[in-house]
Amino acid sequence: MKKIVILALLLMPFAGMAAEKGTAGLTAHNINDNRVSLKLSPRMKHRLHSNMRAQLAATRTIIGQLADGRFEKAARTARSGLGMSEAMKLIYDASKNEDFKKLGLDSQAGAEELANTLQKKE
Repeated sequence: MKKIVILALLLMPFAGMAAEKGTAGLTAHNINDNRVSLKLSPRMKHRLHSNMRAQLAATRTIIGQLADGRFEKAARTARSGLGMSEAMKLIYDASKNEDFKKLGLDSQAGAEELANTLQKKE
């Protein structure tokens, strides 16, 4: 179970990236945002945001399934909801930012590792 919790934390690579490269020096009147723009087209931005919302919903579903002890179902949800979809692959491929592409691959690997761990109920 301890391993599941650790892997669940790995599902949020975007949060770690935001903390590392995100906002700094925030005050009520001064916001210094040093994030790197991905320079995606409006269409790709829309797709990215839609996929991120879907992944958040999948994460919430997985948490509920784990709470109910439905490990096999949670593993399937991890693969289908957090794995690399064709839409996400298009977004990562369209980006010229290598860190973003690596993040996509790492996210895919994390989803697969989570699914495998859930199947073993570790």
